[in-house]
Amino acid sequence: QVQLVESGGGLVQAGDSLRLSCAASGRTFSSYFMGWFRQAPGKAREFVASIKQFGSTRYADSVKGRFTISRDNGKKMVYLQMNSLKPEDTAVYLCYARGVHGGYWGQGTQVTVSS
Repeated sequence: QVQLVESGGGLVQAGDSLRLSCAASGRTFSSYFMGWFRQAPGKAREFVASIKQFGSTRYADSVKGRFTISRDNGKKMVYLQMNSLKPEDTAVYLCYARGVHGGYWGQGTQVTVSS
């Protein structure tokens, strides 16, 4: 069983930055595929960014160049640095982990960007 706890969300203005953190349990964190997803009210959950075990990353087109995902295997943490935030980035951001036993979701952290 893997537990994920997100933090770092909040209310910011357009153009500001936020850094989200995801703390993970589990003895084999370094082998997990990790990702960030988001869900806005009335919309489907969508992919934001991912990072594989050895650090290769992928981003949604809507955040490419503005968001950066990173991981610290020693601390069992994943981060999402979000710059140049836009009102359309407003959503609940959820951390995702996938290991050999399946996928796991955190509870999410709210990000609200005002114009």
